Amino acid sequence: MYKSIFLKSLFFAIVINSIISCDNDSNELGSDIIGGNNFETGTPETYAVSAKSEDTGPVETLDLPVNALGIYKNPVFGTTKANLAVQLQMDPLKLNPTFDTALHTEIESVVLKIPYFSTKGTTDTDGATTYTLDSIYGPLNSKIKLRIYESKYYIRDLDPENPTEVQRYYSNQNQEFDQVKGELLNNSADLSQNDQFVFSPAELVEPGTVTDEDPTPDPIRSAPAMKLNLKPEFFTSKILAAASTGKLLNNNVFKEYFRGLYFQVENSGTDEGNLAMLNIKGGTITINYKQDTSTTDTTVLHKSYVLYLNGKSVGFFENESNPVQNTDNIYLRGGQGSMATIDLFGPDSDNNGVADKLEELRANHWLVNDASLTFFIDNDAMGISANEPNRIYLYDLKNKRPLIDYYSDQSSSSKRNYSKSVFGGIIKKTSNRGVYYKIRLTNHIRGLLNNIDSTNVRLGLVVTQDIGNVTNKKLKTPIPIADIKELPISSITNPLGTILFGSGDNVPLEKRIQLKIYYTKPKQN
Repeated sequence: MYKSIFLKSLFFAIVINSIISCDNDSNELGSDIIGGNNFETGTPETYAVSAKSEDTGPVETLDLPVNALGIYKNPVFGTTKANLAVQLQMDPLKLNPTFDTALHTEIESVVLKIPYFSTKGTTDTDGATTYTLDSIYGPLNSKIKLRIYESKYYIRDLDPENPTEVQRYYSNQNQEFDQVKGELLNNSADLSQNDQFVFSPAELVEPGTVTDEDPTPDPIRSAPAMKLNLKPEFFTSKILAAASTGKLLNNNVFKEYFRGLYFQVENSGTDEGNLAMLNIKGGTITINYKQDTSTTDTTVLHKSYVLYLNGKSVGFFENESNPVQNTDNIYLRGGQGSMATIDLFGPDSDNNGVADKLEELRANHWLVNDASLTFFIDNDAMGISANEPNRIYLYDLKNKRPLIDYYSDQSSSSKRNYSKSVFGGIIKKTSNRGVYYKIRLTNHIRGLLNNIDSTNVRLGLVVTQDIGNVTNKKLKTPIPIADIKELPISSITNPLGTILFGSGDNVPLEKRIQLKIYYTKPKQN
């Protein structure tokens, strides 16, 4: 059995060594394994890990892949309120529309629609389908007040003070947008209903189009979405009346003229509220209007013109303070939250840039079979929190990129955020409570041990909403101690948090962060 393990380890090591240019000594060691029984594997070695939590402060939120909207009360981290601003755009194929007033053009309704992330359930004999909403945080059916305003804040492409640089927007700029917000756009007839807004999992059912051939059409069914009526009179002035003035000539002119929507949330009565991650760029505003066929034919035609919420967007977070942070725990929180720095192999007493333990291990020339970091969840500190991040992400903090183990893992999954399962970081639960997260970094450790020129870089640890998205966004203010200037975007789009045991002396030994390495090494005589 040992021989089989050695052969598999050898094969895997050779493949990885070819990627990270390992030296010849490692390959010679592997060859010796085949030729004799002079090597052994056994229990893993465990090594010290240093970890420290850091508040991120305001984070860049321009054009996130998903946007938070709502109120989430976390029993540990406090309450997060998420507002949102988004630009509108016209269909590039339908620019500069005309609405002939001579044809008695009149808006019948204006409908805002933003799709939710949902999972399809069962469909009955009548065609009705059940759905479960994904990415909804907080009690189901809890209400919030939802207000939608015309945005008066222009979201620029370039920094006016440095025109070669992109203009960045951050999570703490809500007040700037709120102070210049325009008219309230919620339909006044629906305002009381919007005071009790719910992210509903019900499918949308709309009447089918009646024709001479089909006078009783089946209803049109679609997946759950936010669907709200907006004020027709506002869009009569803003769109229909403006069409003849050149304000709808193209999208550049239009975005300067109509600067978008500003979504604002508040608590509704004593309800706790909840928060949704939205596909805001999939949203639409449909202006339904009617007009005569011609100046001589008063037959009424029903038409529509669609605006799209696929311009630039900016998200805003208002957080209660993070818990007091100490060396005994690691606090990870998404959004405008907190992350952790991780240093492997302990101190560097001779200040030569290499940790003492790493120097010792390099001199051993042992073959690494497996290496992993395990982070245990402090369930006492987490209390009754039902929402725990399903995944955390470990990355090269210095170079702002994934580890080699991330790239070498080609595993996939149909479930969002569950691919690259070998690399790991997925929560392990018992009795529906999180116990630990385990991340495999075998190839990263091999590179450190086999290549004396490899740098033992500091690692970053964050919660993640999407393991497939490893791009970064700027911090408004860099974290000076660790010189951290960016944060993975997948952490910004995750509203959840977790508290992990750290590496302090007060942490029980079995709960401390554990770097475990399995070796193949020479037998002791």
